[in-house]
Amino acid sequence: MASTTEKTASGLDEQERASLDTAIDELSAGARTWSHLSVAQRVTLLRAVRAAVAASADEWANTAADSKGLTGGHPLRGEEWLSGPYSALGALDAYLETLTRIADGRNPLEGVRIDRAPGGRTRVHAFPLTGTDKVLLSGFTGEVWLAPGTTPRQVRAGAGLVQRTPHEPGGVGLVLGAGNVTSIPVLDVLYELLAHNRVSLLKVNPTQDALVPVFEHALAPLIEPGFLRIVRGGAAAGAYLTAHKGLEHVHITGSAATFDAIVWGRDAAGKRRRRENRPLLKKPITAELGGVSPIIVVPGEWTDADLTFHAEHIATMRLQNSGHNCIAGQVVILSSDWAQREQFLTALRHAYAKAPERPIWYPGADARMTQADGDYPDALALGERLLVEIDSTGDAEALETTEYFAPVLGVVGVPGLGQDFVDAAVQHANEKLQGTLGANVLIDPATERALDTGFERALTALHYGSIAVNAWTAFGFITPTLTWGAFPGGTIQDVGSGIGVVHNALLLDDVERSIVRGPFRPFPRSLPGANGGGRFTILPKPPWFVTSRTGAAVSEGLTRFRATGGVPGLVKTLLQALRA
Repeated sequence: MASTTEKTASGLDEQERASLDTAIDELSAGARTWSHLSVAQRVTLLRAVRAAVAASADEWANTAADSKGLTGGHPLRGEEWLSGPYSALGALDAYLETLTRIADGRNPLEGVRIDRAPGGRTRVHAFPLTGTDKVLLSGFTGEVWLAPGTTPRQVRAGAGLVQRTPHEPGGVGLVLGAGNVTSIPVLDVLYELLAHNRVSLLKVNPTQDALVPVFEHALAPLIEPGFLRIVRGGAAAGAYLTAHKGLEHVHITGSAATFDAIVWGRDAAGKRRRRENRPLLKKPITAELGGVSPIIVVPGEWTDADLTFHAEHIATMRLQNSGHNCIAGQVVILSSDWAQREQFLTALRHAYAKAPERPIWYPGADARMTQADGDYPDALALGERLLVEIDSTGDAEALETTEYFAPVLGVVGVPGLGQDFVDAAVQHANEKLQGTLGANVLIDPATERALDTGFERALTALHYGSIAVNAWTAFGFITPTLTWGAFPGGTIQDVGSGIGVVHNALLLDDVERSIVRGPFRPFPRSLPGANGGGRFTILPKPPWFVTSRTGAAVSEGLTRFRATGGVPGLVKTLLQALRA
């Protein structure tokens, strides 16, 4: 009878609780072992993890694609190579470089350019840092901006975080894994370990149960010495673990609703605790929670090719992973005064409609699609996609405050041209859209030059943790030396898009945001003389575009090159990229 009562109280039976308790006990011992490792020993361990991830890449990508209904031969299977093993391998390479430098007595920022950004900020030019990235991803750069008042000297002194004091114990933490992108749980575990000296119990989201054997293979070098345990389970397991006294910290990637349930509890009791500021959770928590991401299209004189390319760019921002991304672009902010507005909308409708069909697979997405259809019954239905075009008399509130997490894309208008439009669009994004995780800006080279310092001032005023100029913020996600997280300011009372950052392979302190800048025109239109002074890149249509004809093969090829090297394979991949 007692056992039945205990199961009713926790939702878990005695055996399930005992299994979780044992895992936490083993991690407690592992935490002590970790704190005794030198940085050089940690480098050796990470090399073993990298080898295991490389060996698991095929199984990882194929299992992930199959679990999302992307059957063999589907043109979008490449997404699971880039957002899975490619991202994990890139992170491991970057962490290895940082820890190797520390082990050798060098600063992680040695040779990395540091200068000033507007508003008294220090800026670290964090990408590209390798010759391979400079060539293969030519035209793309990334910066980490530190909090105002942080000096270059302070940035250098703080780089490395706890790896500068490796023997300080970080305890045992709980990582509640994301359910949408397969590299997120792995990247979160690595960051807990390397930025906080904290070993982790990873509870995998049920949507990724099929990936558990893959994670166990890929992360075996962390599991064997007790630095990681991986468990399955639903809400009952999550509730038991967040309250467990053996766990000292919680990190979650998910929704604000789930965050609030963890921190305050559910239903009326949770609301009462929140009013009284009596959180149910008694330990620190960090979180990445998504939001409604803007895509600001700055008016200029665009060619037909520019209109087509960036219409496909925007379609990718929404439709990659069927829109089940915390960083999916959702609201296109167009100038109502742009002479090419209607021409661009025509290109956008075409690009949004012609992208390959794919399943809507994430739990609850069908209900959110129904909700969006009810919010905007006049929306353009394109198969299982909605395109919401809101005129000056329409109500954009639902679109701008609801993260649909599904293939729903909206367009809103803001008046003005030039600097007037940019300032108005930034203000609109800051004040109207829910969340602060990521914002995208598309601007042609001539217009950017004409705005001069006004454009940088506008970027400074755009309060998002990740900003992409002529790129998608997902590029920032897969770039490990950049940071990923909400704009600072989230609290447990008003969490917004989250608290804290992850990735951050340079292990920087006092981070405010990261900014990615990319080429406005792809190869060969990026060649000097044809580019209007824009950035040169060797990439034609990038392999992550949902309209890339060779995206699956190129994404797989780039991952294999990242895993094992090999010039012949890379040449073949580059030739395939030219056919995108």
